Amino acid sequence: MTDSYVRVRGAREHNLRTVDVDIPRDALVAFTGVSGSGKSSLAFGTLYAEAQRRYFESVAPYARRLIHQVGAPKVEDITGLPPAVALEQRRSAPTSRSSVGTVTTLSNTLRMLFSRAGDYPAGSTERLDSDAFSPNTAAGACPECHGLGTVHRVTEESLVPDPALSIRDGAIAAWPGAWQGKNLRDILAALGHDIDRPWRELPRADRDWILFTEEQPVVTVHPVREAGRIQRPYKGQYMSARRYVLHTFGDSKSETLRKRVQGFMVAEPCPLCAGRRLRAEALAVTFEGRDIAALAGLPLSALAELLRPTAAGPDDQVAPALARDLVARIDVLTELGLGYLSMDRPAPTLSAGELQRLRLATQLRSGLFGVVYVLDEPSAGLHPADTESLLTVLGRLKEAGNSLFVVEHDMDVVRRADWIVDVGPHAGEHGGQILHSGPVAALADVERSATRRFLFTAEPPPERTPRSPSGTLTLRGVTLHNLRAVDAAFPLGVFTAVTGVSGSGKSTLVTRVLADAVRDHLGTGEEQPGDGGADGGDIGPTARAQLAGADGLDAVHRLVRVDQKPIGRTPRSNLATYTGLFDAVRKVFAATDEARARGYTAGRFSFNVASGRCETCQGEGFVAVELLFLPGTYAPCTACHGARYHPETLEITYRDRTIADVLGMTVDAAADFLGDIPAAARSLRTLKDVGLGYLRLGQPATELSGGEAQRIKLATELQRTRRGHTLYLLDEPTTGLHPADTEVLLRQLHGLVDAGHTVVVVEHDMGVVAGADHVIDLGPGGGADGGRIVATGTPAEVAAAPGSRTGPYLARRRGQPDAR
Repeated sequence: MTDSYVRVRGAREHNLRTVDVDIPRDALVAFTGVSGSGKSSLAFGTLYAEAQRRYFESVAPYARRLIHQVGAPKVEDITGLPPAVALEQRRSAPTSRSSVGTVTTLSNTLRMLFSRAGDYPAGSTERLDSDAFSPNTAAGACPECHGLGTVHRVTEESLVPDPALSIRDGAIAAWPGAWQGKNLRDILAALGHDIDRPWRELPRADRDWILFTEEQPVVTVHPVREAGRIQRPYKGQYMSARRYVLHTFGDSKSETLRKRVQGFMVAEPCPLCAGRRLRAEALAVTFEGRDIAALAGLPLSALAELLRPTAAGPDDQVAPALARDLVARIDVLTELGLGYLSMDRPAPTLSAGELQRLRLATQLRSGLFGVVYVLDEPSAGLHPADTESLLTVLGRLKEAGNSLFVVEHDMDVVRRADWIVDVGPHAGEHGGQILHSGPVAALADVERSATRRFLFTAEPPPERTPRSPSGTLTLRGVTLHNLRAVDAAFPLGVFTAVTGVSGSGKSTLVTRVLADAVRDHLGTGEEQPGDGGADGGDIGPTARAQLAGADGLDAVHRLVRVDQKPIGRTPRSNLATYTGLFDAVRKVFAATDEARARGYTAGRFSFNVASGRCETCQGEGFVAVELLFLPGTYAPCTACHGARYHPETLEITYRDRTIADVLGMTVDAAADFLGDIPAAARSLRTLKDVGLGYLRLGQPATELSGGEAQRIKLATELQRTRRGHTLYLLDEPTTGLHPADTEVLLRQLHGLVDAGHTVVVVEHDMGVVAGADHVIDLGPGGGADGGRIVATGTPAEVAAAPGSRTGPYLARRRGQPDAR
């Protein structure tokens, strides 16, 4: 190719307005703009999608027939486009069997090292295949725990938390509620057990049988019911509490039920393999005196050091060759700030930023050149100290002959780009224009750019006097993961930022330990807009922190944890349904004259109800497309073309708009259209307040970023009536936000503090930290090198603290000299 540019003509994907743009190859190109401006529509929805489509054109005709259902991007022409690799932010990995080792394929090489060069026990006649060292294969998995390393069991203490109660009063807390629980109680009475004596006074043999028996006797039950109710005898079959819990956890389709019974289970290391996940034959093989489970459990940086002596061996031997490959790949991960991870760390416990950097490191070792890498905020979840290393790695990919198209909000990364494509000026229908495509310095002349102010203005934020706390919540002797006997004090009634490099223990302290301590004290759970925690995935019962004590919990009346987990896993979940806004919209349509004349209720306008939805796609608007050897995807329904509804439902209009038209509106447009409907207006106002005016009401949850999901949850919480002192916990709330959107979000969070509540955020954005009242800095490093509080106090005090890796960056953001 003699032309060194990718030239796009007439791009109309999503909100792009027939865009023409020229982008250089063999360069680091930053795509910037406020959230929803159209930068991802250009980088991923147009450039990557077209590169992918062109690749698909080369595959077998049968597969291509399926792929055509996915559709092509809306663009007239793109020239000079090389093959592309997309590294997007994925919120979680599929299962707990996926790990750092499997994501990076490091585990393949380590298994080969043990298979070919491991020390086998005396008397072994043949070497094991590499599959025998994998807990995810039948040849390698421990037969007791099936390769999971843990077994889930129940104990008397977990099933009966209060032995002072009788069975009639609910001693067996694990039993289901309502009729089924009464049924089991009545069956026990019919079997001759005393259901009115305190549990602890029952004979041991009776207690064990009631909780753990595998028998399922059938007896005639003569129920005692309230006066006036029919009291017919019936045949009832008994099921022990253990059987009920394990059966529900293993087989129930209800996530709510599974989570309920999970609370009555105890996860503990498998007694056969001691948590090492493998068969005894594989664990008998060692390398450098350790089995493969021990090496997989080491921090990657420590594993590399253990392997370096072997890697220095002769080129023509197996062990040195495999060790060299492992060390070289681990060095890249360490350079990206991931050396604290171990190979056996489950992928669901990783943040989206960690997952993307793992995949980025894998690409760096792939040896590809002439490729366009399209990256989605590679700096997400990175401390400023780690961002420096990221830029070095990106530079190496570029030097290898590749192009890097990076959607990015971190101005430090954007300043280092060769070229910038700024999209805007605003979000949604008010965006979609290319404001500038050229050298970074030239953006200074583009007055309409929202990015310009943050990229070139170096003035520090205005000095603000930190608020005075109304009290203190103290946790003593915290031990979990890399936190070791840590004492942490959280001032109440103020805005606290918890900082530190990746892996220093921030999320563990805030979203696990602090959240659990407050929730346990309240005893009513947390009133959270979304569920989940720092671990990012359902991997069964998780380890609980050891806590020596806690003070100040009485001052907190509610706990609200707002995380970045998706608001739904399929296109059926969307912004309107999650916030409750759609209930008000459906009532408006059901109240129209035509709807009443036809007898349509609000249910008719739900795409989850058979009477009104399109039956081809079951009201999803999309149909799942399986692509054989490629990941599955969704394509618009061929019957309703994405409208979701039956044609007769769409005959009902409100102010000349159908229910599908309303779902297609942005929050900004709907705020005008539904402004006189109080229930809808309140939801729409809070969504605008957190900077989400550009989202469509019916935008599927599968299209939302983690940052957008988090802000939807925050908006849902903001429209509630708040009672008492509320503790708000947020994990990196600025992820995915342009600095202009961050300002909007911070106004809302500081407003909560001004109203008398407490906000604690885990955060890497030094602008957010500089504006906090109090800072808790963890470190000094990640993993085993972290887990300690290295500095605490006002932003000014932490900026000057010796030994803090956050301090110099915070000092620079505050405009104060670095004192060290």
